[in-house]
Amino acid sequence: MLSNSGYGTRSDVTKAIRKGKVTVNGVVVKDNGFHVTEDDDIIFDGESAVSKSHLYFMMDKPDGVLTAMEDKRLPTIADFIPANLKNLKLSPVGRLDYHTTGLLIITNDGDLSHRLTSPKYEVPKNYLVTYSGNELGQTQIDEAASGMTLTDMDKPIKLAPAKLELLPNNQAILTLYEGKTHEVRRMISSWGCEVVELRRISIGEVSLPENSEPGSLIELSENQIHSLKAATGL
Repeated sequence: MLSNSGYGTRSDVTKAIRKGKVTVNGVVVKDNGFHVTEDDDIIFDGESAVSKSHLYFMMDKPDGVLTAMEDKRLPTIADFIPANLKNLKLSPVGRLDYHTTGLLIITNDGDLSHRLTSPKYEVPKNYLVTYSGNELGQTQIDEAASGMTLTDMDKPIKLAPAKLELLPNNQAILTLYEGKTHEVRRMISSWGCEVVELRRISIGEVSLPENSEPGSLIELSENQIHSLKAATGL
């Protein structure tokens, strides 16, 4: 229960138990095979232990990192996940490009992951775009809102309506409700501009803290988890 709830690897938890750092209903237990239920009062290293069937985190994905749990050549987001969590079947929800930074949801809740990435549930994803080229205007706002068609590949692709909010200094916030391959970069390119920096800043009502550091991993609050589930009908 302790290792599956993110309190350490089985080896770490076993060592803590043998050192007398775990109590069950006020009694020190040194047998790591001791049977417990969710109704038991378990204290782990001085703090109340909560049984969690699923874990939910947000990561501030750095630049130059693959949205993958394993790669033989390039750094991945797994390099920023503590060792005690790596055996808990965590995986990223969707993907961010190699040079795209910002918010990634990381969880072992397969149902939520599927729904957050499905266009059926229309969960908004907000991207802060810094671009070069001519300044975007009302024409591009209208095209995004109407659901533009991309023709840069073999077959034309019709996009879902999106929201474009213009900011000073060649910046914009683009809100998408689906996840086509390289969608933001291709939209900006179709308008004759080029993405200089791209950062996802929110998914639904979950946003990165303003002072978050690249590579940081933060456990979601109960309110944040509830908001994501509510947005997808769970």
